Amino acid sequence: MCWSATADLVAGAGLLALGGVGVARVRGRRDLPLAALPLLLGAHQIVEALVWDAGGGGGAATVVWTVIALPLLAVWVPAGVWCAAPPSARRGASFALAVGLATAVPLAYGIAAGSVTAEIRGHRVGYLVDLPYPPVLVAGYLVATVGALLLSGDRRLRALGAVVAVGAAGCFALWRLEFVSTWCAFAAVCSVLLLGWTRAPRPARSRRG
Repeated sequence: MCWSATADLVAGAGLLALGGVGVARVRGRRDLPLAALPLLLGAHQIVEALVWDAGGGGGAATVVWTVIALPLLAVWVPAGVWCAAPPSARRGASFALAVGLATAVPLAYGIAAGSVTAEIRGHRVGYLVDLPYPPVLVAGYLVATVGALLLSGDRRLRALGAVVAVGAAGCFALWRLEFVSTWCAFAAVCSVLLLGWTRAPRPARSRRG
């Protein structure tokens, strides 16, 4: 997780391996974006290991980590849910995706136009990004990511959404200044639940795709 460079490397390597298995066993191409999420999160943890090795700062690893954590995941997760969702859940998934896109734009602009730095704080990393209206963006981000899973129409994805929602509350309560780093690490580990989802029966949907 985020407690050291070694822990991030181990977690990242494990997630890459499990993500590869999930992608290989996926039932259809519409499920691929979500099945590949552990691959992205595994790479994300490895990038954070580079942030540890650099002692924080505003280098390339810090910027890449922040881009993945904020605008990319805000779009990737709801887009993946939208692709995998049955018709009955497509409206909720579309709403989450729209919120994700609207949230990702100011997040990406804030990263591109401002400074991004990381600080090593004991066994955690704090990321500092100059963003407008942070509470609004955090709310939109959580609606896009957690909300998409809860609105997915699939009980396994809803369970994953509930777990990461509880994790978000816990990480915010315990490590408010390092919330983004700790919650991303928690969500990355929880993404192993997608391995079971890749082979689970799906709610009825069109056989095309």
